[in-house]
Amino acid sequence: MEKQNKIVAGLTLIALIALVAAYFSPIWWVSLTAPNYPEDAFPDGIRIHFHFDGVYNGCKAAGKGSQMADEIIQGDLDETTERWNPILEAQHVEKGAEGLDCVHEMNTINHYVGMFPIATGAPVEKPLAKFFFGFFAVMMVAFAIPRKRARLTALVAGFAAVAAWMIVDQFVMGRLDAHVQNYVAEAGTFFKEPERIQAWGDNVRLISQLVIFGLIAIMGVVVAGVAKLRNFQLLLAGVPALLPVFFLVTYSAWLWFFGHNLHPWGAFTVKPFMPTVFGEGKVAQFSTFSYPYWGYGLLMLIFVCLSLALLIRRKQLRESPAAE
Repeated sequence: MEKQNKIVAGLTLIALIALVAAYFSPIWWVSLTAPNYPEDAFPDGIRIHFHFDGVYNGCKAAGKGSQMADEIIQGDLDETTERWNPILEAQHVEKGAEGLDCVHEMNTINHYVGMFPIATGAPVEKPLAKFFFGFFAVMMVAFAIPRKRARLTALVAGFAAVAAWMIVDQFVMGRLDAHVQNYVAEAGTFFKEPERIQAWGDNVRLISQLVIFGLIAIMGVVVAGVAKLRNFQLLLAGVPALLPVFFLVTYSAWLWFFGHNLHPWGAFTVKPFMPTVFGEGKVAQFSTFSYPYWGYGLLMLIFVCLSLALLIRRKQLRESPAAE
């Protein structure tokens, strides 16, 4: 039993380290290529990296002297619309000397077909992800503790710390209000309906508040469950182990939302579509590539380690009915 407890603790520790690393890691990458984005200026295409807390630039900087300013967006956009060219060319000329911001480039492409800016996706999940990771970390630490009383103590102390951190961060320090303001500003970059955008911002604030207090309520349920039900402790590892699934479901759902909520501002009209989740696809003249990145490997490591730890703990519970 003691040897098994050490193995469970070791596996959980590996998963915990991977959990922390995964929060700061790129989980998935997406790239777009097209003839009007030449390889010398965009060696990886228009590439962005998805993290749990946001979307980041995945492009390599193009050095000075690249032909980006002369080649990008010439031709295809000229044939379709003239109103975007001065803006886009100015942006590309500026970036030619300073490197590329492919999140901005992707937003430009998305706007071209009537999509929302990337930052408007997952407006509740991204700023609150750190607290969910804290919630999972506390559960994992408690799972590694073999004694019930010590396990409950770890849960109560850990959850109290996460709840206090969440309340102070979001309300006392005003980061929820700041996030809503940034969301409204980003949504208004292309969408010129201030009243409607403000209503969206109010919804983001309300849903965020519900999620925050809902998470605190769930903490109470977890503590009560572990205190009353012996097998409930298995959920302490079972839920964090499903992080790869949680990410894919959320990622796919938001891709569906973006592809099925197109707006008439686009210069090029396309039918609602499901953006590529995994593999290669094509939209208009753009080829799309979407694949897991090394951060997703960390999520799979969490899944494997916690699954093995769960099997061992489950065996202990079956073989030692009187054990804690």
